[in-house]
Amino acid sequence: MSENFKAHILVIIATFLIAGSFIVSKKLAGIIDPISLTLFRFVFASIVLAPIIFIKQKYRTKVRETFKRALVISLFYSLYFIGLFKALEYTTALNTGTLFTLVPLLTAVLAIFVFKQTITLFQFLVYVVGIIGTCMVVFKGDLQLFLNLSLNYGDVIFLFAIVAMALYSISAKHFYKEGDEVLVLTFMTLIGGIIWMGLALVLFNIPLQWEKINDNLFLDMSYLAIAATLFTVYLNQKATVILGPKKTMAYIYTSPVAVALLMYLFYAQSMSFWVFIGIIISSMATLILLFKS
Repeated sequence: MSENFKAHILVIIATFLIAGSFIVSKKLAGIIDPISLTLFRFVFASIVLAPIIFIKQKYRTKVRETFKRALVISLFYSLYFIGLFKALEYTTALNTGTLFTLVPLLTAVLAIFVFKQTITLFQFLVYVVGIIGTCMVVFKGDLQLFLNLSLNYGDVIFLFAIVAMALYSISAKHFYKEGDEVLVLTFMTLIGGIIWMGLALVLFNIPLQWEKINDNLFLDMSYLAIAATLFTVYLNQKATVILGPKKTMAYIYTSPVAVALLMYLFYAQSMSFWVFIGIIISSMATLILLFKS
């Protein structure tokens, strides 16, 4: 099995883990502030990973030299979450879900300046088709919902957030050095996330309220911290080093697809004809971007 193929498998796994986080997050929504919740995820994930990092010398010796670069990577990662949470105070999840489809195209545009990559007209059209297919899933094929979409203050904030997400993927590739341990880079990215989210907590005067995460919610929180944070940061960083940010971010078009499939498999939630068509379109767009770029 080639390194490229393994990297694709890693991103697919990460995509489904993130899709599961959207479902699990519904149970935790409104209990504590989302920024505090994200800080808890970073702290929890770091505590789980810390023994592996500090017991093994080959990991321990890489911590200091990785810290500064990981701090930059985690800045963009944290800015995305902060922007998302602030945006949701003024806009809807539907709007943010729609705007999020711009991330693959935006990543490809930024890659032109950072990695001197190019976008052909064909690739640009495929990005547009991917956006259309994903929007069909997001809006469940309801044209009226799409026509009613209008940008507001929250959407403007989220546009900056998706720039941060694109820069996160770019920086994960740009700041990786030959000889780096991806596991250490993951750990230090989480530590950097703790620093940035902690500063956000102070800046916005947000209380922790972690005591509200009781025994009934601990399993859900464990999933968010370990599967949807620790594993996905590691998997995406490892895949980005091999595939590059353009191909890794192309899988974003399949995020709504993964959510729809998980809802169908675990909750027997049916899919409309147009959602099914949207899944096919966005999946085809992703495959074309992966093999034609």
